[in-house]
Amino acid sequence: MTEQTTEQTTERAPERPAGEPTPTPVPTLMPTPEPTPERPAGPVAETPAETPTERSAETPAGPVAPRRTRRVLWAVARWTAAVVVCGGVGTGTALGITGLDRDEVPGLATESDGRWEYPRLALPALPADKPRPFTAANDGEIHHADPRALLLPAPAGATPDPKLDGGFVSTEVYLSLYGEEFRGDLRKSLSDSTLRHVVARGWTMPDGTRTSIHLLRFSSVAYAESYGDTALEVDGTSGPKALPLGVETPVPETLADDVEVPETRAYVYREKKPYGAEQTRWAYVQAGDTLALITQTRKGESLAVPFQQTATLQNQLLG
Repeated sequence: MTEQTTEQTTERAPERPAGEPTPTPVPTLMPTPEPTPERPAGPVAETPAETPTERSAETPAGPVAPRRTRRVLWAVARWTAAVVVCGGVGTGTALGITGLDRDEVPGLATESDGRWEYPRLALPALPADKPRPFTAANDGEIHHADPRALLLPAPAGATPDPKLDGGFVSTEVYLSLYGEEFRGDLRKSLSDSTLRHVVARGWTMPDGTRTSIHLLRFSSVAYAESYGDTALEVDGTSGPKALPLGVETPVPETLADDVEVPETRAYVYREKKPYGAEQTRWAYVQAGDTLALITQTRKGESLAVPFQQTATLQNQLLG
């Protein structure tokens, strides 16, 4: 029995057929990868061909390119989506802010600079086949639109003047703006200049500022300019010849030049101190066949900002 057992335990394993590779031991996977040891210098022995089972069981010696590429692509895709979403939100916010007035944007609200809130303005409609006054087809610089449509509307908060409601008024209503000593000469000049129409609008603001606008339309640009240059002397070096009621000493001024109106001329004045209980500002706008007179009077001091705004807007409507 003893010899038989010894012979059985010392038997050699059966030999494998020639050409079949010797199986490589499967390494044990560690919970955390260990650094790959450096290979010894010298010739590198050839490694037998790996079978599919052995390839899946072994730990890769370095990064696997396809898997890394997928991770990078997913990261790029996520960041791209985030940028698109943030960009869309930012664009929407910017468009929303640009659509607001400055005083409606939190943190950007500013105090009023004194300008009045006028309605949105537009040039009036013209009769069929009639050109604008300062175009190549209108050498006479004639305003073919209804003169009442050329009057500046009253701003928000204004109390309209029932006597100056935007309609036609008499010559005497216009002359009542001037001192008694000037009315006779002005009346004669108007009767000689073929005046066609006078339209007017007036209002009073909550701070007491009284505004009036009169448009005088003549039969031609020559008569309009003659009345302004000769009777009123609006371009005189010493100031206008005829002064508004209650004004003794005029001081020439200029309109703001940030908005220019081609082909028109503006002459601006204010009452010089001492001017008593209230101050007057007034301006003439010469525009083709039409002459405009804009006046503002306020107790204490007439404010420059709303006056400049009103005169500029009326000038634009005539130009």
